[in-house]
Amino acid sequence: MCTVCGCGQGETKIDGDHEHEHRHEDGTVHSHAHHHDGEHVHTHPHAPGGLSYAPRHHHHGHEHSHAPGLTPGRMVQIEQDILAKNNAYAGANRKLWRERGLFAINLVSSPGSGKTTLLVESIRRLAGRHPLAVIEGDQQTSNDAERIRATGARAIQVNTGKGCHLDAHMVGHAFERLDLNAGGLLLIENVGNLVCPAEFDLGEAHKVVILSVTEGEDKPLKYPNMFAASDLMLLTKTDLLPHLSFDTAKCIEYARRVNPKIEVMQVSAKSGEGMDGWLAWLEQGVASAKN
Repeated sequence: MCTVCGCGQGETKIDGDHEHEHRHEDGTVHSHAHHHDGEHVHTHPHAPGGLSYAPRHHHHGHEHSHAPGLTPGRMVQIEQDILAKNNAYAGANRKLWRERGLFAINLVSSPGSGKTTLLVESIRRLAGRHPLAVIEGDQQTSNDAERIRATGARAIQVNTGKGCHLDAHMVGHAFERLDLNAGGLLLIENVGNLVCPAEFDLGEAHKVVILSVTEGEDKPLKYPNMFAASDLMLLTKTDLLPHLSFDTAKCIEYARRVNPKIEVMQVSAKSGEGMDGWLAWLEQGVASAKN
């Protein structure tokens, strides 16, 4: 049970692989991966303590959960342990990506905000400029990865089953399958969820929160942790503004009330509005990562 948002954990699949988990009475979980292509799980050379990058699940505690046999204090300890382990994997990812001069960003949003459409248009406009790859996170299907691959870009699909977000372990394992070695752009599209992804560092340089103008301007106040954790907010589907009562100024005010340092861009993948500024931001990040 993921006690941040109340969802259950299921089976993680990374483009054909899957694993099974075993749950103990105290709520802890261990898992083993099954590979369908004859591969063995390798220890990541940068992972602390020789941690393996076979995909695994985590369970984090929260005082409002009701797990049989677990006291609130024990559940909080489990959550702290899980976040600490995730941060260790994230640190290993970050170290590896910095060594390779890669600019990695974590795209987060609620479902239907336009993340994949924005990615497809961004990749189309960036074609040929830099090495580029995408890690796609969804609970089920490979639909979004297939849309990305249709552009010619490399993409790895991570299906989290009932899981509500990607973690650094899943992302590190998926990255092993990407031939992205130096001076490029790694785009991570997280599972659509404005709650749990805020808590989990993947090793990215920046979290980028995507908010559609169809969602309501008060989302930054309703989900403050996500906006506080992000460095950039992309306000998407701005071509629809003439047909909506969305208050853009109020939305930006709310976002900066939560995070005074957050950068804001207004974009439309359909009309092209704001895309040049967004691509310039990505270009700057890629250039900085190479130095």
